[in-house]
Amino acid sequence: MNVTPSVYGGPPVSRTRHQRIMSLYPFSIFPILSGVLAYLLGQFWDTQGKIAQRGNDMATFTKRGQYQWQAKVRRDGHKQLSKTFSTRTEAEAWARQVENEMDRGIFVSRAEAESTTLAYALERYGREVTPQKKGALQEHTRIARWKRSDLGARFLATIRGKDLAAFRDERRAAGKAENTIRLDLALISHLFETARKDWGMESLINPAKNIKLPSGSKQRDRRLQGEEQIFLLEALKNSSQPITRNIVELAIETGMRQGEILGLDWDYIDFKKRTIFLADTKNGESRTVPLSSKAITVLNSIARPIDGGRLFSLSQDRLIRTFQRACVMGKVKYEEHCLAHDMTPAPDFLENLRFHDLRHEATTRFFELGLDIMEVASISGHKSLSMLKRYTHLRAEDLAKKLG
Repeated sequence: MNVTPSVYGGPPVSRTRHQRIMSLYPFSIFPILSGVLAYLLGQFWDTQGKIAQRGNDMATFTKRGQYQWQAKVRRDGHKQLSKTFSTRTEAEAWARQVENEMDRGIFVSRAEAESTTLAYALERYGREVTPQKKGALQEHTRIARWKRSDLGARFLATIRGKDLAAFRDERRAAGKAENTIRLDLALISHLFETARKDWGMESLINPAKNIKLPSGSKQRDRRLQGEEQIFLLEALKNSSQPITRNIVELAIETGMRQGEILGLDWDYIDFKKRTIFLADTKNGESRTVPLSSKAITVLNSIARPIDGGRLFSLSQDRLIRTFQRACVMGKVKYEEHCLAHDMTPAPDFLENLRFHDLRHEATTRFFELGLDIMEVASISGHKSLSMLKRYTHLRAEDLAKKLG
């Protein structure tokens, strides 16, 4: 038997063979066994509802309070991820999905999409994307409406197709035009695509692709009837924004769009040649619009500043509201006129008339004057016959007169 001096200064201590082996390899057996034991215990230890852990590179689940569980996933090459759930079952399901995607090399972080609200995303979209569009002014109005909606406070990752379908149905029930609803949903669709492709939220699923989108509004053939133009212009003259009368008259005489008229600049009007140059149009191409004698008279009636500039300082929203109120007041005056002259008023007088219908009216009048399709297209800016036919509605009774 080997004898070893005591480390404490006492009598020598006898050591067995097993003790001698352990003195030569102090870290070879028990640490390994203890490590294995700790790992196994870690897989199942959850008696106090505190932490359940499956290894150093596995998910952990922590109970937070009485009703929440927080899952954390750690993987080499990935940032630590964590998310809180109502139940442990949901936390484990989420962790398994994330770990599976990481193992397969297809994981894409959802953290940003799960922490970015629709309102915040719309605000960024309005700064970065909307200003590059022709209809930026209208889209800013649409963005503001979306931000105020119930979906505005929702995180992008939580918005589903059924949410947009509910929005679509609510707008329909409110009597909104199909094309208006389509444009609202198109904005959200493009926002999700932008977030997915340009903002690093590759995990986002575009909910607009999971619903049936409106096909667009039916083609309108509304024209000014009888004395509607007379009573409409008179109501505009007496409105809070009498300059809208000049805008409406120009729309009827030239067929220009709202945005084109509101963007007119004195420097682009040539009174000698009787033309207006439009540098920025809806289809992206400039064009020169000829001016009728009536249009020249309207322009001459507008006060021109010494330094030129814009003809109109009216916003599109103000223009539309003034136009709608004038339709109402014009009908009231018309009915008073009919009553005073013992006439039966037309029930649909100035009803369902929109500003854009004036472009229909102008385009149709061009054809009635005898202009051919190429001449009308050069004035209106339409690119194709099919587009032009949408705005041209020749009345059968007028054609019958031409046939003799």
